[in-house]
Amino acid sequence: MRYLYQPPPAQALHILFQDETILMVDKPSGLLSVPGRGEDRQDCMSSRVQDVFPEALVVHRLDMSTSGIMVFALNQAMQRDLNALFANREVHKTYTAVVHGLLVEDKGEINQPLMTDWENRPRQKIDTEHGKASKTLYQVVSRDVEKQTCVLCLTPITGRSHQLRLHMAWLEHPILGDKFYAPRAVQQQADRLLLHATSIRFQHPISQEMLDIHCALGW
Repeated sequence: MRYLYQPPPAQALHILFQDETILMVDKPSGLLSVPGRGEDRQDCMSSRVQDVFPEALVVHRLDMSTSGIMVFALNQAMQRDLNALFANREVHKTYTAVVHGLLVEDKGEINQPLMTDWENRPRQKIDTEHGKASKTLYQVVSRDVEKQTCVLCLTPITGRSHQLRLHMAWLEHPILGDKFYAPRAVQQQADRLLLHATSIRFQHPISQEMLDIHCALGW
């Protein structure tokens, strides 16, 4: 699917954490994490970071429409260490989302296997036969009866592409502004995807300090 890429204007990096080996920044919604295909998709979070920190290496990605914490390593050894933490699920992340409808339960979990929807890339789909195991925990932060929306704290136990977006759509509480998985009326309730990487916690591979980084909402 070819889409018109209109990244937000470049601004000074919003640095959340920095030492000699790790950098964490706040990625704005609408900006690719890494370069896409084509000359018109080279502007991204990694290129903007590398303009300031040429040695920076990507550790993980956020969806283009998702904002919030993105982690970079400042050398190859740290990239390997951080990749291992992610692979071993030793990195704990939470996201904030605004979803359509009022959830009955205050908290719960979603276990629905995901795979790429090859005919409609970059979309993903739930496939109980061929999909990879995927798990999301959710907790209601607040309910707005007038607007018929909820603010949720989402914790991905696995890290599949579009996992949070698709899991909430499966639960019939799609994220506002989600142009892939929400009905048009829900898409139009926000001018961006209301999904934000709010916090990340892991043990620093060198100092052994427990890093607990938070990023304020931008909406």
